[in-house]
Amino acid sequence: MKNDTDMNTKISERIRYVGVNDHEKVIFEGLWPLPFGVSYNSYLVIDEKIALIDTAEAAFSAEFLANVKRETRGRSVDYLIVNHMEPDHSSLISDIRDAYPDIKIVTNAKAVPMIKGYHGITDNILVIREGDTLPLGETSLSFHMIPMVHWPETMVTYLAEEKTLFSGDAFGTFGAVDGGIRDTEAHLCGWLDKSPDCFTEFSDEMTRYYSNIVGKYGQTVQAALKKLAGVEIERICSTHGPVWEKHVADVVARYDRLSRYEAERGVCIAYSTMYGNTAKAAKSLAAELAKRGVKYALHNLCTENLSYAYRDVFKYDTIAIGAPTYNNDIFPPAYTFMYGIGARLVKNRRFFAFGSYTWAGASVRLLDEMAKKQGFELISDGLSFPQGYSPEKCDMASVAELMSR
Repeated sequence: MKNDTDMNTKISERIRYVGVNDHEKVIFEGLWPLPFGVSYNSYLVIDEKIALIDTAEAAFSAEFLANVKRETRGRSVDYLIVNHMEPDHSSLISDIRDAYPDIKIVTNAKAVPMIKGYHGITDNILVIREGDTLPLGETSLSFHMIPMVHWPETMVTYLAEEKTLFSGDAFGTFGAVDGGIRDTEAHLCGWLDKSPDCFTEFSDEMTRYYSNIVGKYGQTVQAALKKLAGVEIERICSTHGPVWEKHVADVVARYDRLSRYEAERGVCIAYSTMYGNTAKAAKSLAAELAKRGVKYALHNLCTENLSYAYRDVFKYDTIAIGAPTYNNDIFPPAYTFMYGIGARLVKNRRFFAFGSYTWAGASVRLLDEMAKKQGFELISDGLSFPQGYSPEKCDMASVAELMSR
């Protein structure tokens, strides 16, 4: 495991980074792959009083506490700000309290029962409300509630003197951070083709993080963006990924677009297959799109984690799902994927279904019904073909032509 002290932890004269990189975890939340790892970010604001903002994942207790002690240089930590109670950021609340017995926990009312439930802590908690401030000396912190981005207790903390937003999971991304935590020096850990632009490197992992975890909450993300529109932000300190300074406008615009379910022209082709016939149809569609210069992504739902296909549903404006009929229903991997699209409340998409059958075709009709419930625009009634694949049965050239318009 890399040592986070190799990174520059000084964000400003007042702000220090005390988070950790996780290069070992391969599945996040028991669901989502982490090919580049993940960071658990935590920050200190150092003034006459010291405030610690969020903690880290349980496995990193020793490293995290060492980071805090290194940056505080023998001083006590006065406040622990809890923006979000998800365990990857709150697991070490008890450890911090053991290390600093007089520390006061600062959070909102909705987080209080969660702190009790996870840690058994009920005392020395300062409950704050929307717009409250916490003076630290020459600086002060203020608080804004952004419920359901993406838990009900979620809030953000703002340091006006530095125009810095401590945003919790908002504006976060998968991927451990190499080189330095600030976006002027950060690189995506393990990314072989390093770009001089941090946002370019993290772009797909930010979209994947949003689509996998936050995607359902577009309406509340929009409400949060509107609430914070009047706040002057020159730095975003998220709990995952780089500290955004150069790219503040880029990441806010990305979240705005994703939460509106806006997408670029292109096709997410996601297919499941039993004996290869639906797979052949999917690859035929991909080839026809390529001939026309249409962007596309191709995902095998039987062998690939759904995480990447969900990313491309948020990236592209057209969804093409292939599934054979199975027990007079949708083949389960495709059904699970389509259900997940619905659970994320995805809107404003064009849709096309295709798939094979042997004696009774049902999957295309049922996929179309699910798409209509989502309000998707059907490109056609779909393509359901009997028995084996052949180009004659599957006129994907005509379908691709419709998708290119």
